[in-house]
Amino acid sequence: MRFRRCLHLFLEPREISWFDLTSLLDGGNGIKREQRWIALAPHLEEEVEVGRLESELLGSISPMDWTDGDALEPVQHEAIMRLLDAGLLLDEKESGVFAARDKQMREGNWWGPAALMHRFGRWYDCDSVASMEADGLTTAAGLCEKLGPPPPEMGRREDIAEHVVLPKSAGDFDAFLARRATCRNFETDRPLPLADFSTLMHRVFAAQARVEADGVAAFLKKNVPSGGGLHAMEAYLVVRHVGGLQAGLYHYDPVRHGIDRLAQPMPDLDVFSRTALAGQHWFAEAPVLVVLVARYSRMYWKYRRHSKAYRALILDAGHLSQLLYLCATEAGMGAFVTSAINEVDIERGFGLDPLLEGPLAICGFGYRASAMNTAEFDPNGTVWEAAVD
Repeated sequence: MRFRRCLHLFLEPREISWFDLTSLLDGGNGIKREQRWIALAPHLEEEVEVGRLESELLGSISPMDWTDGDALEPVQHEAIMRLLDAGLLLDEKESGVFAARDKQMREGNWWGPAALMHRFGRWYDCDSVASMEADGLTTAAGLCEKLGPPPPEMGRREDIAEHVVLPKSAGDFDAFLARRATCRNFETDRPLPLADFSTLMHRVFAAQARVEADGVAAFLKKNVPSGGGLHAMEAYLVVRHVGGLQAGLYHYDPVRHGIDRLAQPMPDLDVFSRTALAGQHWFAEAPVLVVLVARYSRMYWKYRRHSKAYRALILDAGHLSQLLYLCATEAGMGAFVTSAINEVDIERGFGLDPLLEGPLAICGFGYRASAMNTAEFDPNGTVWEAAVD
């Protein structure tokens, strides 16, 4: 038997603590602690607890060269078998799920720490709103009571030589920017006109030009910047209430400016939208949700195992969401963006392989409701004038 270690592996010494009555009765503090080793491998869905011998073996086995297991001592052989069963080691002849996922990691050119953060930072079936309500963290007063006062709203330097007051701008564009605000109250009684939906999709997500380089690669020109000019962000849609369109799950084609309805079994869109948004029901009522999905192979083709590539993808999501805000504002609509999402539920709903492509954020847009039932941040009363005394 020959085997090797999975490509990306991180070992965390984690302290586990629990209440111990014996310790308390003996005059201690009632807390017992134990150090454990936790293996975190991005090609796996869950972390794996390993013993001391197993952690030592993992640290000594190459992820590239195959190790011959015939000369192992019996105690090592048992540990090797446990690691093979967990997917942390791969048998040379194995062709199962673990080997396939590790192969994807090897061919995907991930930078290891980014792969770790991406894989283990994903949520599943999390209701962030219910959690915040249960912890009393839905208001500024509740946050300060539970967490103490926040750091100052801006950073100040003490080592300054001079403070220069700059003139403020006050043109029409500034007034337009002032109308940009996150919408938490969407009109639900009438569908969004297809023409308005199409205009926003074209301005924000469409390719304005397609250029072929030497006949071997194609690049798109969009209305937002993108790391390396790669535009590796895809737009997946939950169309809920658009005139002339069947409600369902779609993928946007930026070159042909069209949408493809997916053959995935369509879930209950009310339930799916709220689940995808981790319980943020005020966003789930938007007539259109746009899931910003990173296509990792496109980005990592150029930036292979690069420490900044994943960060560039996150910046791409920010560029798109801000343009969506501005285009929606210009069209008299509201928009939002959130990264508090259940990635695993979204991946399953759209049929995405999380090692190849995955959601980073959800945007949405539509016409504002006539009344503000959910609080919005509009301190200058630019959007909700009636809310200002």
